[in-house]
Amino acid sequence: MCNLKQLRQQIRAQRRSLSAQQQKSHSQRVARQIARSALFLRSQRIALYLCADGEIDPTPILHRAHSMGKDCFLPVIHKGPEYTLWFCKYRPGDRLTPNRFGIKEPDCHKHPPVKPWGLDLILMPLVAFDADCNRLGMGGGYYDRTLNFLRTRNRWQSPCLIGIAHDCQKVDQLPVRSWDIPLQGVVTESTFYPGR
Repeated sequence: MCNLKQLRQQIRAQRRSLSAQQQKSHSQRVARQIARSALFLRSQRIALYLCADGEIDPTPILHRAHSMGKDCFLPVIHKGPEYTLWFCKYRPGDRLTPNRFGIKEPDCHKHPPVKPWGLDLILMPLVAFDADCNRLGMGGGYYDRTLNFLRTRNRWQSPCLIGIAHDCQKVDQLPVRSWDIPLQGVVTESTFYPGR
């Protein structure tokens, strides 16, 4: 297997090479699968993300959740001693401001942030995943540091961590490091991969 930097570049190039129509179709198919799931239906507080770089766009899921009266949250980079994520409430149309990476974030002064253990479901972006639902992110470790509290729990009910991705982001096997937080599943345009 190539090193992780090369793998990230390769998979990111693959998902960026998808046409606008493929991107839209995949995002809609992922949204339909999630919207029909019991997990989504019973979750009231759902964190999503704003897509970039060819990621699956969770906007259809956000609109569906909002129309059902669910509370939606977006990640905001918290600049504490360790860069972690806060989750701030977001409603379609709320003002967003770009962070240091150019990713738009809601204003945490308008809606105080929620701790991750206060969420029911976190839909997470990823660069690559394998059949065991190991996740390769962008390399910043934001989600792993934010969700580190889950490593001390043998079993947890919430938040449920689900990755969303294109089929082309699946790889044979990823290395698992001690700080990696496992996903409970990954949804692609064609199927749901349950975590181990």
